[in-house]
Amino acid sequence: MPKRILFIMSDTGGGHRAAAEAIRDALILKYGDEVQCNLVDGFRSYSPFPFKYMPELYPVLIQYSKSSWGVGYNLLNTKRRAKLAAGAIYLTAEKRLKRMLREYPADVVVSVHSVLTHISMQAMISQEKRPPYVVVVTDLVSTHHFWYDRRTDRVLVPTQPAFERGLEAGLKPEQMRVTGLPVHPKFAESLVDKAAARQTLGWDATLPAILMVAGGEGMGPLFKTARALNDKNLKCQLVIIAGRNKALKEKLDECDWNQPTHTYGFVTDMPRFMAAADILVTKAGPATISEAAIAGLPLILFDAIPGQETGNVDFVVENDAGVFAPSPELVANAAQQWLSEGAAGLARRSEAARRIARPNAVWDIADEIWEYAHQPAIKSKKRNILKDVAERAKLLNDLIPGGLSS
Repeated sequence: MPKRILFIMSDTGGGHRAAAEAIRDALILKYGDEVQCNLVDGFRSYSPFPFKYMPELYPVLIQYSKSSWGVGYNLLNTKRRAKLAAGAIYLTAEKRLKRMLREYPADVVVSVHSVLTHISMQAMISQEKRPPYVVVVTDLVSTHHFWYDRRTDRVLVPTQPAFERGLEAGLKPEQMRVTGLPVHPKFAESLVDKAAARQTLGWDATLPAILMVAGGEGMGPLFKTARALNDKNLKCQLVIIAGRNKALKEKLDECDWNQPTHTYGFVTDMPRFMAAADILVTKAGPATISEAAIAGLPLILFDAIPGQETGNVDFVVENDAGVFAPSPELVANAAQQWLSEGAAGLARRSEAARRIARPNAVWDIADEIWEYAHQPAIKSKKRNILKDVAERAKLLNDLIPGGLSS
């Protein structure tokens, strides 16, 4: 009988599903029919209003209320407040989460979403026996307290700062391991040499290439940044990926450019694009940073989501893998400086980016999960009904305004 693995994720941004799919595919590549994986969107399928609409609400909040998002993120980012918030969510989603566990019996459960981590654990310990629980942290550096639950069996973190954050949250060192962020196993396999990649894509073989990406939806100041670069009249070629943003793609195509410029909509062969490029201009998303590092592609970061991506910027800059340039003009100035350093300078920056890469992370994570899938079910501690009622009463009391002191 194959080992059953349940991945709990949500399409609130592309990183959670991408991480789960990367680990799933690594497991299937390595163990074939011996493993059976299910990916479940814990918000969309097993949460009440308004949480069930978080996959739709998240990109809107990030695009139009980024500063408010940052305030909320930081406000809840203490042990006590995170526990209170997770407890409040659990009170509304308890029955649905228990149904999820009944519908997807598993030998190991894996959470790749911070907010779903604690509430899924809470549902699991209500069972007489539960499978081992592994958390794969998919934020890179600025990890929220939501990620860390002392009752989990294993927590796999991408960086040392994320490990140290877990210690602050009360986890034991032996509970955690620094593995890196899971990038799909086919990513590294698809990285060809620069000349071959450029020939396939039809780019100039001699000009340095600046690749510009803003996620699958093409959000952010991508157009203004591209025009700022264009105004510099740099000896380079621009490559702009607009994603699913058709209006942006059309707007880019209508422009006159001072250098060879290639525009694309949504692409599915990002390893080839990164292999062909010399500089990546993008936002500070953890998956993009991890992929760029594997490709040896230095980063000019033009944006970061407050709170959850702030540490990503520091991580890139402190490791000399890139710079932070939070305006179109600053991006253009940084690119101009980098290109002025010539091929030797770009090669040095490429090596610096590669030093923060963890190309084997997805395999290490898959092996850890496979090991836990072979462990026996864990007997839950008997719950005292009166104690449960008292705890819920205390939780509701704490949630009254004024009761969220850290």
